[in-house]
Amino acid sequence: MKLSRLILAVSFLTLTAVQGQSLPAPHFHHLHLNSINPDAAIDFYTRQFPSTVRAVVAGSPALKSGAVYVLFNRVKSPPPTGPQSAIWHFGWHVTDVRRNLEKYRNTSEVKLLPMYTAPDRSTGEAFVSSDTWPGVGGVLGLTKEQIAEAKAKGIQPQGGPGFAYLQGPDGVIVEYQGNFPAERFNHVHLYQEDPFCAAHWYRKHLSGAGEIARGEAECRTERSAFSWPALVPEGTRRVPRAGVTFDDVAVAWYARQGERALVPSRGQVTDHIGLSVNDLDSWIAKLRREGVKFLGRPYRLGEWRAVMIEGPSKEAVELVEVK
Repeated sequence: MKLSRLILAVSFLTLTAVQGQSLPAPHFHHLHLNSINPDAAIDFYTRQFPSTVRAVVAGSPALKSGAVYVLFNRVKSPPPTGPQSAIWHFGWHVTDVRRNLEKYRNTSEVKLLPMYTAPDRSTGEAFVSSDTWPGVGGVLGLTKEQIAEAKAKGIQPQGGPGFAYLQGPDGVIVEYQGNFPAERFNHVHLYQEDPFCAAHWYRKHLSGAGEIARGEAECRTERSAFSWPALVPEGTRRVPRAGVTFDDVAVAWYARQGERALVPSRGQVTDHIGLSVNDLDSWIAKLRREGVKFLGRPYRLGEWRAVMIEGPSKEAVELVEVK
């Protein structure tokens, strides 16, 4: 009788693990880029973000920022940056955004990406978001009507810290923002067909952390009007916005900007996001049971095992078993 109870207890614990009820949340492991020259790209990032160092991951050169890696796949021709996939850009916290800006202005290897501050371009450009009108209601930008109101009221830029952009190797967009206590890789910014629905997907299937402003039953919502500052003249749709975190890295989404559907991320300059787990087989069983789309069978990644799945807007997510 005691042996039977022991067998039943072990079976129950095994089933619980397979069902994902006791699986620890994944950690943010890496962002994977396609590059025609990974070594040169890594050197670029170590010069612009001195807290980063060169590393070797799965037998290949990589960039390390704290516990996070940027991995590179060497390609023969420049990787495409369009049509737009779900993955938009990635970014760092910096200790002084304006000091970084001056540093980048004084080197020929950095291409700064200015932001349009109004739809008619009458107010010029800004290289730091705080050099234009402040947003309202927690939204990091103003619509055309709100800009007109700000002008009428004589509202002035606040200056100080904000967000800014540069173009990295292979045409990637890199955001740097501050002022923060330490420099570190801190986010990946994406587009989604429905940001609140995506947040629920990442929470349900991958245990992403964070509050979601709308429930799953009401996760679909209309997109807002365009707002500025923005990297493109037509502006940026900033609502709805949602996201989750893995460790201290934010995975955050705005709604798809135009009318064209988002394309798969594989093969684009930013190929996929990587999360680490400690029991790949249990995660595979959980995700298969939940109907998540797999992009292939498990494979070797250096000394690890890994598998690729697809997120809600065709972004690829790699699960890497790191014990």
